[in-house]
Amino acid sequence: MSEFIYLYRGGERGGSPEQMQQTMQKWMTWLKDLGAKGHIKDQGHPLEPVGKRISGRNKAVTDGPFAEKDVVGGYTVIDAKDLDQAVQLSLGCPIFENGGGVEVRPIMKM
Repeated sequence: MSEFIYLYRGGERGGSPEQMQQTMQKWMTWLKDLGAKGHIKDQGHPLEPVGKRISGRNKAVTDGPFAEKDVVGGYTVIDAKDLDQAVQLSLGCPIFENGGGVEVRPIMKM
């Protein structure tokens, strides 16, 4: 097995309290199912949509991210046999229902 990270990007947030509760329940059910099958290494956490970016040799600090596609809303670390299986496991993620996406990245072994 190898480790992969899911980076959750975009997707509409909010709605009525009932809609938010339904969405949270879908996330918990999906993550619980992945965990029951032995794929969850770190359930991760949602991230606030604000932050700072430090870049370049001069370590310039800027506000951001601003663009919806650049906002990482959260992450999860999973175990999968390969990238194809990691992608397949991500297809049940509730973020797709809200127009968001999942970036699936292998974690480099050091």
